[in-house]
Amino acid sequence: MGSVEVLGVTPGSVTTVGQNGPMQIPAKAEYAIRALLTLAASDGSVSAEHLAQEQELPAKFLGAIMSDLRRGGVVTSQRGPEGGFRLAKDPDEIVIADILRVVSGPMAGVRGMRPETLNYGGEATHLRDVWVAVRAALREVLEHVTLGQVLRGDLPLAVTRFTNDPDAWITRVI
Repeated sequence: MGSVEVLGVTPGSVTTVGQNGPMQIPAKAEYAIRALLTLAASDGSVSAEHLAQEQELPAKFLGAIMSDLRRGGVVTSQRGPEGGFRLAKDPDEIVIADILRVVSGPMAGVRGMRPETLNYGGEATHLRDVWVAVRAALREVLEHVTLGQVLRGDLPLAVTRFTNDPDAWITRVI
């Protein structure tokens, strides 16, 4: 593929429009998934420190994330010399959406509110439908892929139908 220029933005440059940057997956969510993938590949209990080293994550921050995952029922923990964290279920039973909900809350909130609770008037009357559709699109992928599938690289159609589209790999910036 050749170089792409969009409205005067060249590859490698960063442009922010308005007050907000691009939609992002929070670091907390990404770190949680990376640590859980390492845990899924392990045979026994693993310390948060080891998980942090394996994935080059900040240990203190990961410790707090692992506590959230324990409270959310995604992992179990055990103290002592043989202690550490284990997955609470088989990796093929843990969907990415559930991990995100535990560490980041509901998906696709708008100003911290659930999209179906919003009501707009005038020209924005149908905007709620767009936000509900965005949430549904996220669910279409995130509720159908498990830790086990990611670990094996055996991704479901809900993922590959997007990744097989060359347009999905192009970043658009205005």
